[in-house]
Amino acid sequence: MAVIGKDIFVAKELLEKGQLVAIPTETVYGLAANSLNARAVARIFEVKKRPFFDPLILHLPCYSKIENYVEYIPEKAKMLAEAFWPGPLTMIFKKKEIIPDLVTSGLDTVAIRVPKHPLTLELLNQLDFPLAAPSANPFGYISPTQALHVEAKLGTAIDYILDGGPCEVGIESTIVGFYEEKIVVHRLGGLSVESINNCIGEVEVMKESVSNPVAPGMLKSHYAPKARVMLGNIEDQLGKYQSAKTGILSFRKNYNTEGKFQQVILSETGDMEEAATRLFSGLRQLDSLHLQYILAEFVPDQGLGRAINDRLRRASAIENDF
Repeated sequence: MAVIGKDIFVAKELLEKGQLVAIPTETVYGLAANSLNARAVARIFEVKKRPFFDPLILHLPCYSKIENYVEYIPEKAKMLAEAFWPGPLTMIFKKKEIIPDLVTSGLDTVAIRVPKHPLTLELLNQLDFPLAAPSANPFGYISPTQALHVEAKLGTAIDYILDGGPCEVGIESTIVGFYEEKIVVHRLGGLSVESINNCIGEVEVMKESVSNPVAPGMLKSHYAPKARVMLGNIEDQLGKYQSAKTGILSFRKNYNTEGKFQQVILSETGDMEEAATRLFSGLRQLDSLHLQYILAEFVPDQGLGRAINDRLRRASAIENDF
């Protein structure tokens, strides 16, 4: 079983040997490897059972390191980096040859971010290579927001989990790509579109996920528990799913007045940041009860709510329904 600890020197030694280490970020826990070691990167795909056509994100300790790995940095990317790095923002650039094609799934672009977590930033500053790190969970399952979540699903496959406590943001980073004058949000995430718009002007938001992604985390069916997530008006669904094997994931309302259902409320006060932080842990909590169905509802579709709704849609998508 994996050891859970806070020793960055143990993590550093394992990574330098080409092994995998789970690392904390402000978004979710990542399954990290030396991104310049193709054999180590291949282990990420193997352990996660992740398809090789789904590219990975590179993690750097600071903006100044980026020029070692990309060909060109657009001016608006510099503005975003200055405003939001470290933080839950990933940007896509033309890559240099030093980055193995396996990391980028054969694309000539690479996704990069600077995570906002003191333990992982300290680790990155001790390394002479960036880390490739998708979420530390089996592919398609709920992303981990605590060290114990990683241990429960991947503990037998990796040696060390760097424990940085619960993730502050709780959903993955927002991914932005640059195409001449057009700027596209490929994946909604922990940085709101409104914040990006306020920094660099209006951007385009991709409306559909694809089965052959140009950025990480774009598949339609993703972040899904084993129970079937039924997304819609919970009150309308309650009569249809009267079963002990049904749970409820609500935004702020308590639907469980008679104690018939297991329920997780994301935020009783309607706080979107709290809801984002509790989304994946709430899904995990309900899924641990071996339910057949989880009834879920949309949150207000603004700010972080757009990213939460995106994850709910993908958690409710039927597997392989691309």
